Amino acid sequence: MVTYTPRVKSCWKAGAPCGKEMDMPKKHAVGQCPMDSILKLLMGPWTTYILWLLESEGPLRFGELKLRMPKISSKVLTDRLRQLEAAGLLNRDYRPTIPPAVTYSLTPRGHELKAVLQGLSEVARRWSAEDMASSDKAGGEVDAGSESLQVSD
Repeated sequence: MVTYTPRVKSCWKAGAPCGKEMDMPKKHAVGQCPMDSILKLLMGPWTTYILWLLESEGPLRFGELKLRMPKISSKVLTDRLRQLEAAGLLNRDYRPTIPPAVTYSLTPRGHELKAVLQGLSEVARRWSAEDMASSDKAGGEVDAGSESLQVSD
């Protein structure tokens, strides 16, 4: 396994004067960033929107989620829900009624992401506003396909 010791600005290292470069004390395996796994999970299509819906509206049945996300296919929604459940972010409550009732809700781990997603939403909104302002100055157009996540308080 390849390892490396990055040189970083001391601002990343507590207690060191800013501007002084230092070697990190530990060697890390390439690709072992502690955030990689959670970011890969959140990067999936529709994932942040599903989390936002469940955070803002509470527990929802599959059909209710599907109605709120008309452009998502049932297969993709099912895949996303299974991945989030496997990651410990969602509870899946199955009731053997006719028809079967399956309700999805956030676990405590899923609720922990609220502050992170709100922070990302604030950055996305600010960047969008900055991009629109610079586009207006340049006389160009902003990509209409870019949307930001909206997280309620």
